[in-house]
Amino acid sequence: MKSERSGPIRKGPLPPVYFLCSFVLELGLHFAIPVTRIIPSPWHYIGVVLIVAGVSLAGAAVRQFRRAETPPKPSERPTALVTGGLFRVTRNPMYLGMLLVLLGTAVILRTLTPLVVPFAFAYLITSRFIRVEEAFLREQFGEPYVSYCRSVRRWL
Repeated sequence: MKSERSGPIRKGPLPPVYFLCSFVLELGLHFAIPVTRIIPSPWHYIGVVLIVAGVSLAGAAVRQFRRAETPPKPSERPTALVTGGLFRVTRNPMYLGMLLVLLGTAVILRTLTPLVVPFAFAYLITSRFIRVEEAFLREQFGEPYVSYCRSVRRWL
């Protein structure tokens, strides 16, 4: 049976699955090992701002992909190189949005243990998805993508 995935990521779960597992892990760590409260009230409300920013960023990035008529899923072959709008600031606004939601959640929870999860998520997404996607895009789009990478950072 041939895989229906034609993009850079052909096997395994896609990034939203890693995001949801990370979110559940944050909650689990908070309730199972609530090491210490490190963020005093009312500063933990900054987490709400991070979550709203993350959801907005990821949603806007998906809309940009759709306007460019290229799929946002890494399992599908991109048809266009999107470099404008949010993509002038970060090459990975969808992943950055997910990271901000996880960071915001950790801040709202106010304990130390959930703060480990956003850093682990960033490492995992970079090694499992971003590097693979970058190699694929470099092969598909050549010099325009290489030039884009030189001028725009991976995360921020």
